[in-house]
Amino acid sequence: MTETPVSTAPSVCAPLPEPCGRVYRRDGRTVVALRDEIDIATAALIGPALDGATSQDTPQLVVDLTEVSFLDCSGLNLLCRARRRALDRDGRFWLVCGCPRILRLLRAGRLHDLFRPVATPDEAFRRAAAPDDAPRAAESAAATGSRPGTEVGPAHPPSALSRAPRPAGRGSGELSLARPRTRRT
Repeated sequence: MTETPVSTAPSVCAPLPEPCGRVYRRDGRTVVALRDEIDIATAALIGPALDGATSQDTPQLVVDLTEVSFLDCSGLNLLCRARRRALDRDGRFWLVCGCPRILRLLRAGRLHDLFRPVATPDEAFRRAAAPDDAPRAAESAAATGSRPGTEVGPAHPPSALSRAPRPAGRGSGELSLARPRTRRT
């Protein structure tokens, strides 16, 4: 196991600012190890590093979230984009995450089966070495019922939207998937 810092890693274009994590190469793969909180403010700092890591031909990207304590939808968007870019370039993508809150978020967003996260970086490298773990864009698209690169998961069926509970009034605590009404002025 050899780690190469990003400054000497030839195929990684954009470094990651120190407070957000680090980028390094290990066993021929680029590892983006993120930390702390990933929200709309840090997404702008992390995005270029992930884009750089997926810009070469057949990128081999491991995104490590073991030190991440919070992830919002902008962080999910970054992960989806990085995965899509890697697969579109005939590369591979692995997600490392053991945080129960983030795993719950992945399940709620119907992304857990798409990312298939592992608990440790070593487990990701073991999975990467396995020949049967080479998901490609076409296989992902077949599994999700979409064209490659267009969606990250199946859409909600219309029947689920029509059966959504409607709130009795403001502050009722009920959740509605119905589109909110807009005010006309």
